[in-house]
Amino acid sequence: MNRSDRQIVFFTAGSHGLVHTYELAIPILMTVWLIEFSVTAALLGAAVTVGYGLFGVGALPGGILVDRYGSKPLILASLLGMAAAFLLASLAPSFVTLVIAIGIWGIAASVYHPAGLALISTSIEKPGVAYGYHGMGGNIGIALGPLATAVLLTQFDWRIVAGVLTIPTAIIVVYGLLVDIDDQTVAPKTEGNTTNSDTSSTKGKLTVAAIQRDTRTLFTLGFSIIFVIVLLSGLYYRAFLTFLPDLLGDLLGGLVDISLFGEGSVVAEEFDIGHYLYVGILLFGIGGQYLGGYLAQRFAPERALGYVLAVLAGLALLFVPAVAIGVVPFVGVALLLGIALFTIQPLQQATVAAYSPEETRGLSFGYTFLAIFGIGALGAAIAGTVLTVASIDALFVVLAAIAVTGALVVTIFRRNIVSSGR
Repeated sequence: MNRSDRQIVFFTAGSHGLVHTYELAIPILMTVWLIEFSVTAALLGAAVTVGYGLFGVGALPGGILVDRYGSKPLILASLLGMAAAFLLASLAPSFVTLVIAIGIWGIAASVYHPAGLALISTSIEKPGVAYGYHGMGGNIGIALGPLATAVLLTQFDWRIVAGVLTIPTAIIVVYGLLVDIDDQTVAPKTEGNTTNSDTSSTKGKLTVAAIQRDTRTLFTLGFSIIFVIVLLSGLYYRAFLTFLPDLLGDLLGGLVDISLFGEGSVVAEEFDIGHYLYVGILLFGIGGQYLGGYLAQRFAPERALGYVLAVLAGLALLFVPAVAIGVVPFVGVALLLGIALFTIQPLQQATVAAYSPEETRGLSFGYTFLAIFGIGALGAAIAGTVLTVASIDALFVVLAAIAVTGALVVTIFRRNIVSSGR
């Protein structure tokens, strides 16, 4: 990587980590908000659901804005919006103000993924490894964000903690403003192309006609199949992770007992053995992100994607039976599953970039993350339903079925789209 590439990687990886730090700090802060604002769990849960919903749904208009204004301004706006949301939350005099702050966070955070990934895909000559580093930054935020929030809450009032979480964002914003990042995502990109003038005249504009036109350009048969693959991986991701801390606690309860916080801590019950292993799985996912970037750089990403989906299916079927063998084999399977789960991400990002036009790259990642975080959120409902009417074993059979379906769709894609050049 040259100097410009390294700057882009540092800027995007740091920003990505902050998005997920904020995302997963919210559930930890919820334990305090319930007491602070004297609301029911149902009401607070509904408010947070709205924020997370905006995080997924907002990716599509965010992608359109990226194609119109470029990635760097949108990343900076996303970072400033998230920091402003947490500052507002830290000062919230009422529950209504807190709800507004959570909504602002969701809107601001939704812009990041299409902006950051469009910047990598269009501005770095060999982006495969860069996708991996970008994902590693996200996993650091996913794993350490809630842990750091919980530790800070043992020493400081939650309002101070919410304010402190904005400090790293200020550092990344200053870095982004000072460095000269080569942003090639700004529209239009149709110089010398008279056949695309009609599309370029509306590209990136927030009108129904523009969105429809750019969507028709983007959704070739090949990209449509990729969208289905990404959606399936999003369902697996959300169904696996949503209830994982509690599932790990149930499966390992009585076998291992570790406590980081005192019994009187407001967050002590949030970190039983299941949560420690959950953090470990996310940390091992950092290695998976690097592996995915390595594979995307050296092989056709869609081919590697199919193999990793098949591995995810096998590990899902081994997950629960491994408990009967012993703690060490179970932990090994769990950590391998974490590696495979996050190896998927750089591969699917490289596949999306390979099969989408550069002039609609922001829109392509907008649809991608609408599928992962928006439609993929149904994975939580699937997991909850299966756990309610059946068992943990049944949930992991369902996960295996989702992964197998994804691997089969990849096979169809490679045989009928890639081989024919469509």
